[in-house]
Amino acid sequence: MKARDIQKKFLEFFSSKQHAILPSSSLIPENDPTVLFTTAGMHPLVPFLLGQPHPQGRRVASIQKCIRTGDIEEVGDETHLTFFEMLGNWSLGDYFKKEAIEMSFEFLTSKKYLGLEKEKLAISCFAGNKNAPKDTESEKLWLSIGIPKERIAFLPKEDNWWGPAGLTGPCGPDTEMFYWVGKESPPKKFNPKDKQWVEIWNDVFMQYNKTPDGKYISLKQQNVDTGMGLERTAAILQGKSSVFETDLFQQIIKKIQFLSKKQDPRSERIIADHLRAGTFMLAEKIQPSNVEQGYVLRRLLRRALRHARLLEISSSLTEIAAIIIQEYSSSYPELNKNKKFILEELQKEEERFKATLEKGMKLFERELQIIKGKTISGKTAFDLYQSYGFPLEITKEIASEKKLKVNEEEFNQLLKEHQEISKKGAEKKFASGLADHEHQTRKLHTATHLLHQALHIVLGNHVQQKGSNITQERLRFDFSHPEKLTGQQLKKVEQIVNEQIKAALEVTYEEMPVAKAKSSGALHFFDQKYPEKVRVYSMGKFSKEFCTGPHVENTSELGRFKIQKEEAVASGVRRIKAVLE
Repeated sequence: MKARDIQKKFLEFFSSKQHAILPSSSLIPENDPTVLFTTAGMHPLVPFLLGQPHPQGRRVASIQKCIRTGDIEEVGDETHLTFFEMLGNWSLGDYFKKEAIEMSFEFLTSKKYLGLEKEKLAISCFAGNKNAPKDTESEKLWLSIGIPKERIAFLPKEDNWWGPAGLTGPCGPDTEMFYWVGKESPPKKFNPKDKQWVEIWNDVFMQYNKTPDGKYISLKQQNVDTGMGLERTAAILQGKSSVFETDLFQQIIKKIQFLSKKQDPRSERIIADHLRAGTFMLAEKIQPSNVEQGYVLRRLLRRALRHARLLEISSSLTEIAAIIIQEYSSSYPELNKNKKFILEELQKEEERFKATLEKGMKLFERELQIIKGKTISGKTAFDLYQSYGFPLEITKEIASEKKLKVNEEEFNQLLKEHQEISKKGAEKKFASGLADHEHQTRKLHTATHLLHQALHIVLGNHVQQKGSNITQERLRFDFSHPEKLTGQQLKKVEQIVNEQIKAALEVTYEEMPVAKAKSSGALHFFDQKYPEKVRVYSMGKFSKEFCTGPHVENTSELGRFKIQKEEAVASGVRRIKAVLE
């Protein structure tokens, strides 16, 4: 079964179960979840998992594009990826464990859908701990639909608990479905450590909300959040031992092999995965840089470029990116729409890396001549990063090839002291975001709407939101603008926002069809897909913007708005940091 057929069947199945089908959200989390990228389908749904009504109803499903780089060093094996497509369905306070498990079983085993053999299924459930009891309810439900007791294992929190996405938020126990991929018949008893049992689906029962003080309190509404990785499911259904052997990667790998003078499956897979992830990130106008999303993108592209050198690929990697755009544009039209930007930025990053690689290698070789023992100093690794744009992973790879290690502890300490990224890691953002919904956070979130409109008034309609981060202490707002704001412009923006706060504007929202919302002039992410119905928040007659919330009820609650800093983030993107006093 081809991957796109799996997608089609998944959406058809949940549509038949009265689920509204949502488009994939942006890879950049809207409304500041506490990670740099959307890492799961639930991220765009956090406000609704916490109880806010969804415009599309209480049952929704989607195929969400995701980025995870926690296992970047594992990419190149059979299953690990940085970019993947997540099939998911949600109950937002509607059905719970019984219906979720029954629907999962039906979709997996029905001949009309995936048609997997029931005899090759195994299940894991949460073993319980001090925060939540053993999930015997799920076990009983699986037993009732024919899964034998010896095929059900109870596992601890690290295996069968999901969330929260950041430090706080919705979370709960899960039950995971495994499928036997071995050539022999599956053993009678399920052994989760046997690699021939491959996880295919995960049903999360979001019963709890983790608070900032580490407590787990029951959610007002019980939710279901499921996740099925398209790539891994395709590998199982296509009888492949690796996700890279599926139809999702066939044309990409063929192009890499055609351009290569050497063969190495691991390098081919790293190039395919990293370029696929990078192409999707570039499609959202993320640009390579040394901070946040741009740094993750640079890591991926430069690692792909290094492995291209190992394979002696002399051509530009834009040839491979063009194949990725061709293969995925039918599902993600933003790839074709932004093709010119993708290929141009990739070409620029290739040229930058080529220019610095030789200089960096000279520094590396000098270090090899003077080191004692088998460790590259953290300072050398940091100099390679700061001066030559070498991500740590590349330095570690080169060192590993020479049977050396890198002093990562020293590198991380130097990285922490570096002003630009002192509070950022390669993947995580800040400890608090809109997921906590505290009153001060809501006030600052409301202020970003006033700021966005004020920037339009002062700078012009070319201003588009490029991201934001909101904690209880301050707001940070990224927007498109080609040059530094003058002191006079900043003063004017600040003045306009404070005038609207003083005007005591009522904050209201209306749910409407997306076409009507766009025609109304409401501000939004122009490259983002939206569901059929959206929520539009208005601040009196001053501001109108697509948003899921939450906000305060009146701008008079905000206090005095004060801009602390304005700076460049990337080419054509500026950032404002501000507080409420």
